[in-house]
Order: sequence, then C-alpha cells, then structure tokens
Amino acid sequence: MSEHGNWIHLPLVFLAAAVIVVPLARWLKLGTILGYLVAGVVVGPSVLGVIDDPGTILEVAEFGVVLMMFLVGLELEPKRLWAMRRPIFGWGSVQLLGSAALLMGLAVMLGWSWQVSLVASLGLAMSSTAVGMAVLAERNLGRTTAGQSVLSVALLQDIAAIPVLALVPIVAATGVATAQGGGGNGWLEALKAIGMVAVIVLGGRLALRPAFRWIARSGTPEIFTAAALLLVLGAASLMHVVGLSMAMGAFLAGVLLAESEYRRELETDLEPFKGLLLGLFFMAVGMGLDLAVIWHHPLMVLSILVALLLLKSIVLATMSRFMGMPVLERPVFVILLAQGGEFGFVVFQLAQAAGLIDAGQNSALVAAVALSLACTPALLQGADRLLVKRLSRKHVPQGAEMDGEQDAPVIIAGFGRYGQIVGRLLFANGLEATVLDHDAEAVESLRQFDWRVFFGDATRLDLLRTAGAAKAKVLVIAVDDIEQSIEIATLAKEHFPQLTIVARARNVRHHYQLRELGVTLIERETLDSALMSARSVLELLGWEPHAARKLAWRFRQHNVEQLEVMLPLYKDRAATLAAAKEGRQQFEQLIAQERQQTRSRRPQRHSWDSEEEEQPAD
Repeated sequence: MSEHGNWIHLPLVFLAAAVIVVPLARWLKLGTILGYLVAGVVVGPSVLGVIDDPGTILEVAEFGVVLMMFLVGLELEPKRLWAMRRPIFGWGSVQLLGSAALLMGLAVMLGWSWQVSLVASLGLAMSSTAVGMAVLAERNLGRTTAGQSVLSVALLQDIAAIPVLALVPIVAATGVATAQGGGGNGWLEALKAIGMVAVIVLGGRLALRPAFRWIARSGTPEIFTAAALLLVLGAASLMHVVGLSMAMGAFLAGVLLAESEYRRELETDLEPFKGLLLGLFFMAVGMGLDLAVIWHHPLMVLSILVALLLLKSIVLATMSRFMGMPVLERPVFVILLAQGGEFGFVVFQLAQAAGLIDAGQNSALVAAVALSLACTPALLQGADRLLVKRLSRKHVPQGAEMDGEQDAPVIIAGFGRYGQIVGRLLFANGLEATVLDHDAEAVESLRQFDWRVFFGDATRLDLLRTAGAAKAKVLVIAVDDIEQSIEIATLAKEHFPQLTIVARARNVRHHYQLRELGVTLIERETLDSALMSARSVLELLGWEPHAARKLAWRFRQHNVEQLEVMLPLYKDRAATLAAAKEGRQQFEQLIAQERQQTRSRRPQRHSWDSEEEEQPAD
C-alpha cells in the first residue's frame, strides 16, 4: 500500500476500533481508558497486525497528553500554582525517590546490577500523567485533595524528566572520565532547561494576551482555534528542544493564560482535540504491548508488575497518611500513581540504546508498564466496590448513610454555599428535604451544625432511588461541578420523569447544556448577585433606588430572553457572537430611548413605583 493510502487507512482503523471496543468496555463498566487500550492491542502487531509501527503512532498521540496538560494549566492560576510549590517539590520528590529506592533495592537483591537496577527503578517510579488526569476528569475529582496531590506528583515527575534522562548515559558509562563528562553535559542541559522555562514564562507574560486580543479582533473563530493550537505546539516544542517534557511546556502556557479573558474560549476550542488524541494515545500504548514477551516470559513480566504496583503503593499509602488526605480519597490517589507511566518507555528505550539493558529486558519492562496501565481501571472498579464501601461505613459520620428509602418531597443534590441557602429557606417554612453531598468531611462539618445531610454521590442511580426520587416532586441540582450536574439531570430525566428539576448553572454554557436536557428552571449563580452590585453602583452615582431596581430588572428580563434566542445557536461560535452583539445593541438602544423620553423630567424621590425615574438625580 502506498504511503498516501496508508495515512488514509490509519484513521479508518482507529475510528472503527474505538467505535466498536470503547462502547463495549463502557457497557461492561470497565472504563473508557481500558477500552482504548484493548482496542490498541487488537489492531496492533500482537493480534491482528493491522498496524505494525505503534512507535510512530505513539509520537503523534503524545500530543493528546500535551493538550490535556495545557487545559490543566488553564485551571491553575499562577498564585495557586505557587501555593502548591511545597507539595510539588516535597511530596513529589518523596514519591519519586522513595519508589525508586524500594524498586532498586529489590532488583539488586534479585541479582541485577546496580546500574540496571537504578535506571529501571527510575523508569518504573514514574506514573502516567495521561491516565491519572483522564481518570480525575472522568470522576470529577480534580479539585479534591487527592486530585491536587496527583497533579503535584505528576508535575514533579515532568520536571524530573531531564535529570533522569541525563543520568542514563552517565550510569551506562564504564569509566570515571566518561561519567564526569556525562555529568558536565547533564549540567549544561539543566541550564538550558532553566533558561527555556524563563523564556516561556517571561515571553508569555509579555506577549500572550496582546497576541490573543489582536487575533480575537479578526472575528474568525477558526483562526483563534489555530492560534490556540499554535501556542500549545510552540510551548511544547521549545521544551522538547532542551530535552524537557513537552507536557511541561504546554502546562506552563496554560498557567500563563489561566487569569486571561480567553480562558473559557480556549477550553471550548481545544477540548474536542484533547479527547480524540488522548484516545489515540491509549490505543498506541495498547499497540505497543508485546504479547509474545508476556507469553514466553510470564513470570518475569508478572514479577515486575507486582513489584511495581506493590512497592509504589506502600510509598503512596504512607504519603497519603502523612499528607492528611481524607481516608475516602486515598484509594484513588494510591492507584492512580502506583501504575507505570509513558515516560518509562522513553527511559527503557534510551537505556537499551546505551547498551545498559538488552532487548529482552526492555520488552519485559515495557510490557509490565503497559499491563499496569491496563490494570488501573480494573483496580479502580474493585476499589469502588470493595474498599471504598468499607471505608465509607467506618469513616462517614454516624447517621450520614441512608438506612432506607426517604419520602421527602424535595431532594437537594449538593449542600455547599448554594444548596444551603435553598435548604434554609425550605426548612424555615416547615418543608422537608433529603439532602445529599459526596464530600465526607463537609457532611461531618454540616452535621455538627445540626443539618441532616446524607453522604452520597447523586450521580449514582441507586442512591437517587434510595433518596426517594421515584416519589419526590422536586430535585434541586446545586452541585458545584458542571459535568456532575449534567449527569444528575440526565439520570433524573431518564428514570424519574415526574421530578421537576430546579438547577444551578455555573455559566451560560452550563445553562445551555441543561436546557438541551429539557430543564427549564435554571438560575445562573452569579447573575442576581452581580445585578445587586450594579444597582448599588447606579445608586452611588445618583440614580434613585427604584430607578436602579427597575433597570436591573429590565436587564434581567432582556438577558433571559436573549438566552432563549441564542439557545439554538450556542454551538456555532460565529452565530453566537453575532446574536450577542445584536442583543447588546438592542438593550442599549432601548435604555437610550427611555432616557431620552425622561431627560426633561426632574427626578422625584417620593415613590418606589414611579415610572418616570430612569436617570440620575440632580
């Protein structure tokens, strides 16, 4: 087949395998990631042999990890990242060095040379950023203590990439002089890396916002998307030039734009690319799994796999205890970081090229890491079904688990700052409500204030049934996470059609997603508070209270009507922008006309209901 025909053939293979295997894995409750890995194994050289060069595909697919780290960076403002410096360099170093020390000690005891043991243990001590971040996103755990800790360790591993790679040729060298020369090169590479980080940070602060502002003025959505991709690729390439992780460069670029006005637009534009390329990455990992090595050397591969998972789990479990991590979050933290990582493939390949390990050892190490990635979804499922339930019974506050089906007419999902206001008004009027929250620490704290809150995740159908969703009249969705909110609304619409849903929307896009599900009673969490502030500003500038109130109410009416007009258009960015600009002009013209009509009338202060006052008082 010609090269041109081959590149037409590859997308067909990837899409067909993903469309068939991934939904099947989801149906079997094995998770999306395991589905992609299995699809890769099936089309790879070990089974069907449809694709015989997974290494090339893996290089392309790594761009999915790069995009993911850019989007993670967008969620972290620089001051927040600075606040995380201690867990990154402190606990991240403990994980990397502690895991490597245990693995190296075991390898030396089994008769491996210290050189091979050191390099292999450093490669195995790394964890998969791609799998870890994807699972955190899938489970809405990014802002939990465990989620932030996983991110901290992953960032340290990315930073440690260059010294680890610089160490491989030094260890492989047999003479002291060569080792010293390698050490000098390592110092030079480290200085280059530090300089490149400085270039990205300083250049990004000075140039990124003006550049995106200029591009946004062009009014062409596709160019804005292209600029976003160019930024990610550029930052990743600069890091790659000096031997650092490409994902680290993309992460820094994301952090620099975390406080910009283009943050949400960048997230929306890049999210589809990230999902597709991450799927490609996991398939490429599956294609690289050499089943022949597992077949001919099963004991060796399984021994490495067990040692990898067990010794890293010991380090991580100990860390989670000293970090003060909530007990219910520890299993996810341990499992996500106990696996091997894609960076290990690079370390093992470099070690083989340097003559430190042979092809058989390389294949066994790669197979063990790939199997650890494949085992992760299954381990998470097992932890959910066995370990977490036991921990819940032991650590959830007394009485915080529902002992039978509830019968209150209202269910409130999420009892944070938003849900508590709804609940307080209901309870003050003698109305009963079943309150659910999935944060065990928050439940314990709320119960100390005599709130009757139950521990549980409202995205679980069985929990909603126990909460009385089949008999209740109203479901209030007040959870903070957008994806979780959408999932709860979807479950309620599908299984409990008699429920009237009253939902909290984090932003306009969240509002549109809820509307598409048929939810009509939606309140954006910042709209009314912002309008109250706007009223205060008008009054301070001379408007009468009743006039400021009416202007705020008219703006609210106009804004709600405009949302309805833009609902069919919100997936089309160009149409959305045009409709938003037109709506803004209409509202400004309406208010301008009313001001013109009342300009000659003197403000009156005697009535809140006067229709005449819509301008500042003298």
